[in-house]
Amino acid sequence: MHSMNRKIFAVLLSVDILLLLISIIFFDIKVLYNTQIGYITASLVMIASIVSYRRMVNARVKHNMVTMDDTQDVIDKLEDPYDLYSEEVEVEEKSLAQTIKAEKKKRKENRRSVYQTMKDTKAALSFYRLGAYVLLILGFLYLNRHGLLHIPSYIISLGIPSVILVWVLLKEKENISQDPIE
Repeated sequence: MHSMNRKIFAVLLSVDILLLLISIIFFDIKVLYNTQIGYITASLVMIASIVSYRRMVNARVKHNMVTMDDTQDVIDKLEDPYDLYSEEVEVEEKSLAQTIKAEKKKRKENRRSVYQTMKDTKAALSFYRLGAYVLLILGFLYLNRHGLLHIPSYIISLGIPSVILVWVLLKEKENISQDPIE
């Protein structure tokens, strides 16, 4: 396991223990069920997303599949994503029919095959993520069916793992930027 994964897992686990203690001490069993089911399933979704995205990136690097367009500067991409203010201006007078035909031709050229679409959606359709989302839905349905659903505690516990993940990643980025280059 990578050191970053260990940090994320350790922080998620320690916050879960803290959430468990707070739920036991200050609230009833209904809130405890909601916080634990919501927190654990949301954590599983986050972990599964990280794992599936990492696998997809590693596979692309292994097969030397780079999908980055280096023709435009990064700042230009942000300020002018559709290249509206480029210095090379082509002014052509075309009829409406010619313009429509040209646009249809461009759309056909940019159409993606099913294989290309499936290749790009591997991270979104990974078994890890789908399984984690199934557990999230089943947990919600279980709580709802047995009359245990307490919406505020469930929603809060769903949001905590994403906040923790962002916080850990920002801290790691901050630590990396502060380390001197050797």
